[in-house]
Amino acid sequence: MDFISILSIFVLACFVGYYVVWSVTPALHTPLMAVTNAISSVIVVGALVAAAAQGSPLAKWLGLGAVVLASVNVFGGFAVTARMLAMYRKKDKAAPKAGVKR
Repeated sequence: MDFISILSIFVLACFVGYYVVWSVTPALHTPLMAVTNAISSVIVVGALVAAAAQGSPLAKWLGLGAVVLASVNVFGGFAVTARMLAMYRKKDKAAPKAGVKR
């Protein structure tokens, strides 16, 4: 494929991804993040394979960059998912303070 075709697919994927993510209801956000984390973990494995390849040094540096970016995405996704799940937990009622009269 030539560069223009690859670039047009990338731009189209950016637009589609933007509209898909912003149209998700908050109730579906946590399952969507879980799937995104699974996909990113597959990207980490592919990036490790690319970084370990016996090819050019450029491929190794690009693989390392892909590992770093995908790892940030995975860990950030888990942090956001944990925060979203915390919103659905029951909150404990605080005990009244001893020195306060009502």
